[in-house]
Amino acid sequence: MTTPFLSIIIPAYNEESRLPRTLERVFEFLKTQPFSSEIIVVENGSSDRTLEVAHEFSEHHPNMNIIREEKRGKGNAVRRGMLEARGEYRFICDADLSMPIEEVQKFLPPAIEDFDLAIGSREAPGAIRYNEPSYRHWGGRAINLLIRLLILPGLNDTQCGFKCFRADVVEDLFPRQTLMGWSFDIELLYLARRKRLRIKEIPIHWYFDPDSKVSAVRDALRMIGDIFQIHLNSARGRYDLKP
Repeated sequence: MTTPFLSIIIPAYNEESRLPRTLERVFEFLKTQPFSSEIIVVENGSSDRTLEVAHEFSEHHPNMNIIREEKRGKGNAVRRGMLEARGEYRFICDADLSMPIEEVQKFLPPAIEDFDLAIGSREAPGAIRYNEPSYRHWGGRAINLLIRLLILPGLNDTQCGFKCFRADVVEDLFPRQTLMGWSFDIELLYLARRKRLRIKEIPIHWYFDPDSKVSAVRDALRMIGDIFQIHLNSARGRYDLKP
C-alpha cells in the first residue's frame, strides 16, 4: 500500500455532536492539498453514537479508517491510532478542532524543517487565543508552570491537543508510553527530551470551546501524580528497556 504523506489521528469519546462538523472541515481542507493523506478516528468506549457517526463518514471516504478502542483514556486512544497509522507524518487532532485545520500546514515541510516532533502552542510568540475566559487562561498557565518546574522546563504549552510526529519517532516513542490518560503527552515529551529529539513549538490560532471536557483542578491533581510516576519510572529504568 502507498504510504500517505500525512495521517491525522482523531481520538473520539462521546463526540457524536462535534465529530460530523470536524470531519467535514478536515476532509474539505485535505481535498485542496497536493499531498496524500489518511484520517484515523479512534472511538474510545463512547456511550453515544460516535462510532456510528464515524462509520457513516467512512462509507464515502476511502482514506478514512476507524478503530474501536474499548479501553478508556485519551492516551490509550492516541497510542493505538498513532501506531496503526501509515503516514510519514502523524498528527494528533482534538475532535473539537479548536485549532483551525488549515494550521496543520505549519507543522509540515516545507513550512518547518529539521524537527522530530512539533507541538502546537497557545503561548509561543505569534499564537492567538480567542474567546477564552480569563479563569481558564490563568488556570492553564498555572498548570503549565507546574509542568515546567517539575519535568519539562522551557516548553510553553505541553497540553495543547495538536502535535505532529515523524513516523520513525512514533515507532520509537509510543511503544514506551505507559500513561494512558490525559498526561500521556507529558510522558512522550519527557521521553523525547531524554533522547535529545528536536522539539519545536508552533504558535497557533486557538478557539476556546465552552464544551471542553477538561477540568482544571481535577486534571491538574492527576497530572501532578502522573509526573511523579514518570520520574519513578525513569529512576527504575523502565524507559531504558527495549519496547
